[in-house]
Amino acid sequence: MDALTVANDVVPYVTAAVAAYGTAVVTRSADTAADATVSLGQRIVQRLWSREESRGGLEEAIEEVADAPQDDDAQAALRVQVRRILRQDAELAAELAQLLPTRSFTASGAGAVAVETNNGVISTGDGATIQR
Repeated sequence: MDALTVANDVVPYVTAAVAAYGTAVVTRSADTAADATVSLGQRIVQRLWSREESRGGLEEAIEEVADAPQDDDAQAALRVQVRRILRQDAELAAELAQLLPTRSFTASGAGAVAVETNNGVISTGDGATIQR
C-alpha cells in the first residue's frame, strides 16, 4: 500500500485519538476503556511519534487537531504530515497498513449493491432508463 493511501486510512483513527486525548495522546498509556477506534489511533500516533526526526511537524499537526478536532484544514495538515512520514519510511507504512481493519462490504437482497468507490451509474431497477 502506498504512503498516500495509508495516510488517508490512518488519519481518521489518529484524529479520533487526538480528539479524545488531545496532545497527551503521544504520552498517554493505553486506556482499556477507550473504544477500538481511539485505541487504534493512539497506537498509530505512538508509532509515528517513534520516528524522532518527524516529531516537529507531527507535533504541530496534532496540536492543531487537538484545538479543533472537526476542522477539515487541521485534519488535512495532519494527513500531510502523516503522508510525509510514511513516504520517508516504507517499513512503517507497511506496519501501519497491517494495523488497519480489513475492509468488507456486504450487499443482500434483490438489487442490493456493495461498492467501495463508484464513478459511474449503478442501476438495479427493472426497465431503468439512464440518460447522460
